[in-house]
Amino acid sequence: MKKIEAIIKPFKLDEVREALSEIGITGLTVAEVKGFGRQKGHTELYRGAEYVVDFLPKIKIDIVVADESVDPAIEAIVKAARTGKIGDGKIFVSSIEQIVRIRTGETNEAAI
Repeated sequence: MKKIEAIIKPFKLDEVREALSEIGITGLTVAEVKGFGRQKGHTELYRGAEYVVDFLPKIKIDIVVADESVDPAIEAIVKAARTGKIGDGKIFVSSIEQIVRIRTGETNEAAI
């Protein structure tokens, strides 16, 4: 089992969710986060004053999938989230040792 964490642009969330749903991934967790990579933020003008926005708004999506679903999930996220411009995001994949569904007590693959 693997955990896939994807950091994407906020306006791409619906497209990514639909792409994951099309390949059979129905459960995901979404959080609004802020950060920066190569973008290094940007400057904005507000009421005549210029200020630096260091952290840009992003969306973090967490999903847990069986090992054989990792590559299709990554492909779906990349295809749906890519704009071709800087700041499209990143995907991190890590191993999951154990899962327990609290309601039923199911574990591992049955709990996904």
